[in-house]
Amino acid sequence: MCILMACTSSIELSSKRKCIGGLETSCRFKMRNICWLLAGRGRKFGRISTKMLLLAVLFLIYFVYFGVKMHLYVILEDAEEETKANSVPEQWKNVSNYVTKQPKKPHRQRYSPCEVPFLDSVTYLQEPEDNVKLARFSLRYLEREQGILPSEARFGGHQKFMDREKSFRATNQTIHCGFVRGPDGFPSTGFDLDEEDKKFMNACKIVVSSCIFGSFDFLRRPTSKLISEYSKKNVCFVMFVDAQTLAKLSSEGNIPDERGNIGLWRIVVVKNLPYEDMRKTGKVPKFLSHRLFPSSRYSIWVDSKLRLNADPMLIIEYFLWRAGSEYAISNHYTRHCVWEEVLQNKRLNKYNHSVIDEQFHFYQSDGLTKYDLSDPDIHLPSFVPEGSFIVRAHTAMSNLFSCLWFNEVDRFTSRDQLSFAYTYLKLRRLNPDKPLYLNMFKDCERRGITKLFHHRAEM
Repeated sequence: MCILMACTSSIELSSKRKCIGGLETSCRFKMRNICWLLAGRGRKFGRISTKMLLLAVLFLIYFVYFGVKMHLYVILEDAEEETKANSVPEQWKNVSNYVTKQPKKPHRQRYSPCEVPFLDSVTYLQEPEDNVKLARFSLRYLEREQGILPSEARFGGHQKFMDREKSFRATNQTIHCGFVRGPDGFPSTGFDLDEEDKKFMNACKIVVSSCIFGSFDFLRRPTSKLISEYSKKNVCFVMFVDAQTLAKLSSEGNIPDERGNIGLWRIVVVKNLPYEDMRKTGKVPKFLSHRLFPSSRYSIWVDSKLRLNADPMLIIEYFLWRAGSEYAISNHYTRHCVWEEVLQNKRLNKYNHSVIDEQFHFYQSDGLTKYDLSDPDIHLPSFVPEGSFIVRAHTAMSNLFSCLWFNEVDRFTSRDQLSFAYTYLKLRRLNPDKPLYLNMFKDCERRGITKLFHHRAEM
């Protein structure tokens, strides 16, 4: 309406100036039409302007709201960064490129090997004459138990407490040492071998042995180029496996040849495993090599997680002959006290805690004390062995110690590191005039002649 009135006034003024004579009426008519046209466009422009104004107001509200929020976020973020900066250790505060990271798990400490001064060759090796200082007595092993039910037959037998105490005496006697059968007609108690394998094993004089049960490990072959032709011909390399492991190895391309060998390893299949615990079953070939190889004079145990990288004859010469020992095992690389080993086994849930406690309390009641390096009568550089590599002569005292150690594993837990010191110290205490000549060597030497691998699976 305002536009129309302004237009009308303007037309009237313009008409007085421009319209002449008879043309005045036509001129006014035309000018009025123009005003109406302009008025219509003005109303349309007004509607458009109102919409634009509304959009502008909405945009302004949006900008104000989110602009304030973003400003507050920046302030809070700056405050958080300042807090982080204040929490940075003092030695990092002046470092411009310091980056906050999530804490990482500590790297597992690595332990280096050390050089083992082997002889250059096996050519001129000569076995020392019988050592007169070694204890001499006769051991026999219990073959059968009478007066038991078929369900009670056990591979380790049923050793009474008094028989156990007597067995620690280094004297002529018959002791429990695995392979105990029930009366005639009773089923086997386990660790059954093929007759051909038994014949082969009975002829072995020097043995390197290992085992894999339950497909627990991959097959690690000894490094052939580091083993002399003499050892390849005169040393038996025997790997004990169960049927499950043999099937797994075969599926991976490790198939025994016509002699039953995979590389240097003679594969011996064990049937009817004596224990459900595969670790405990593995202690049979580990400790009882003198029972499995009755004619052998020396044996080397290599855990299945290790690869042997040295000649067996050079190993025997260095760890036994040169050291004047009949039993050699390395000390543990970090732990030296049984108390520490007990805590570590519990922390890693290696075995039932109550069974560990039962074993540990029994040992304490029978004289086991904490490791004390300052004790002049300690006799050992460590109470905890590493245990994966053992070199031994099959002497009477070595065989007795091996049987006693196995009996502790059979009675209690398969964690043999818990029972090593107790067995050795009690044997020494009860036989002061007949010591076991034990060479507990540095574990870096074990790492120098073997290569460690991870297990395939955890038992």
